[in-house]
Amino acid sequence: MEGLTVTQDALAVEAIGALADRIRALTLEVTLAAGGGYVSQACSAAEILAALYGGVLRLGPLAGPREPDVFRAVPGRPGANPTGRRHHGEPGPDLDRFIVSPSHYALAVYSALAAVDRLDPTSLLDFNQDGTTLEMIGAEHSPGFELTTGSMGQALSQAIGIALARRLRGEAGHVWVFMGDGELQEGQVWEAVQFAGVARLGTVRVVVDVNGQQVDGAVSDVLDNGPLATKFTGFGAEVVEVDGHDVEQLLDAMLRPVGAAPLVVLARTDPARGMPALRARMPRTHYVRVHDDAERAALTQDLEALRAPSEAS
Repeated sequence: MEGLTVTQDALAVEAIGALADRIRALTLEVTLAAGGGYVSQACSAAEILAALYGGVLRLGPLAGPREPDVFRAVPGRPGANPTGRRHHGEPGPDLDRFIVSPSHYALAVYSALAAVDRLDPTSLLDFNQDGTTLEMIGAEHSPGFELTTGSMGQALSQAIGIALARRLRGEAGHVWVFMGDGELQEGQVWEAVQFAGVARLGTVRVVVDVNGQQVDGAVSDVLDNGPLATKFTGFGAEVVEVDGHDVEQLLDAMLRPVGAAPLVVLARTDPARGMPALRARMPRTHYVRVHDDAERAALTQDLEALRAPSEAS
């Protein structure tokens, strides 16, 4: 799938939909093997990541092997690992940067990279093991991550700094930021949005997985974010709200021409999409543990259903 050209035709839409199911299946496989994992994040964000990695992101050819690096040393120490950005390919002035803000989405990101042949799928079985860079909570050395984005809510500020530097260098590439709606409770996010609006950073493109869930339950119960579109617009962003599982809507929003204002795509999603076994756990789906044989059997049935479309093709 690497190098897929995205257009608004049925073929591209179908391919991205199949890629989304592949991302969910890979994430669930690893979760079952490990006895637990951040799997609902793949349920909600699979189409978003599939659209981005399936061709919306302008990435260079893969730099180096598909296998992830072995962890060598923490950042700043001699021999420390390079950033996980290498799985996004060789950089270039007209190519895009992709910053993942909610680092607990790491398994979904690894699965997306594997689904587009930028990461060896067999390496996913090393997830969260000692000595691997496939961290449960993605860090700057993890595949697909070029920054450690803090506890939450810091990635947009870092992306804006990158976009400003690229403007000064005359680079045309976009800076994409993937976020979750729970981190919009952080004040730093809104300071960053305000600055991006004032600075007219139209190359900044933000996609928010609005799945309504966070570690303590429903976002609306923990600290309701209120009218997100109104707030982003008020701070100077161009806002598009879409069904985050509708590939055509996602592509239409993501491929909008660059204007003067930063673009924010609010993608409304379902944290149990494609995995009916998670529905009974709502709203406690942030981290999923496999407690007993009955839960394993139900999730295995979901996995078989996710695999079915690709096996039939």
